[in-house]
Amino acid sequence: MKEITIVVTRGAILGNIEGPRQFFTEANQFLESRGRKPMFKIRLAGLRKQSPLNDGLYTIATELIDDIIKTDLIILPAMYGDLKKAVEDNKDFIPWIISQRKKGAEVASLCLGAFLLASTGLLNGKKCATHWLAANVFRQMFPEVILLEDRIICDENGIYSSGGAYSSLNLILYLIEKYAGRDIAILCSKAFQIDIQRDSQSPFTIFIGQKNHEDASIRKAQEYIEANFHNRITVDQLAEILALSRRNLERRFKKATANTVTEYIQRVKIEAAKISLESSGENVSEVMYKIGYSDPKAFRNTFKKITGLSPVQYRNKYNRVLYT
Repeated sequence: MKEITIVVTRGAILGNIEGPRQFFTEANQFLESRGRKPMFKIRLAGLRKQSPLNDGLYTIATELIDDIIKTDLIILPAMYGDLKKAVEDNKDFIPWIISQRKKGAEVASLCLGAFLLASTGLLNGKKCATHWLAANVFRQMFPEVILLEDRIICDENGIYSSGGAYSSLNLILYLIEKYAGRDIAILCSKAFQIDIQRDSQSPFTIFIGQKNHEDASIRKAQEYIEANFHNRITVDQLAEILALSRRNLERRFKKATANTVTEYIQRVKIEAAKISLESSGENVSEVMYKIGYSDPKAFRNTFKKITGLSPVQYRNKYNRVLYT
């Protein structure tokens, strides 16, 4: 029997508590229907016996965290609001999480729960996933963690993290498969209609250039790129405009934005292409030329690298004009 403790943090998102509870409960029922013993004992634990959520709109009955001496898996849900404040509000959970990890527990964060997981230090030097919307803030708060912005699931030897929102349920399926087998995971996937094979949140990502930094010259470079992306822009050209050496520009740009200059230019161009492919009647070639690409192969390869889909696949999936 695997003991699973879903931590009801202050400001937790209800779906990240009830969703995993339902999945593991359903897995138990599928196991029983196949003549096997239930595998999961699910507990909800908090700092108090009644844990209010959404400013008291919901209240969850919980066990006291300190009464749980040992567990096999800890699940940390996403949290609402200011993430620095959310981590501070939940710092009393941290010693217990670290203690349980030392006893052999595995730990899984869902979506923005990665912020609480990272605050324990357990992710230092390790790979992690979280919601793409919070990637810039996460990098600022936890520079010692290797953030993989496009990932749905990261598994670092028993420390798990997931992508944003409902993609967290893909991590729950992954854990069910690991513990109970592929057959039970597939049954849960079909019951809840969640695609078991998803491994990237790239198609859902919207590029938001990181401008929350103090380097005015780099912010000027970003603004120039965003205003002139349809033209050919080189690193040397930007360096000349800013009166910086190329090496200094590249070093400062990477530090401020977490992207190289070339990566930033590519991502701005591809974001513009995505918008056109979603909303216009233009074909792929027209979109390609409009954002400043002339080589179809280079455009296709860059687009797929960033979004996980080819331009044609992306247009077929998201274009509203095609279906009106």
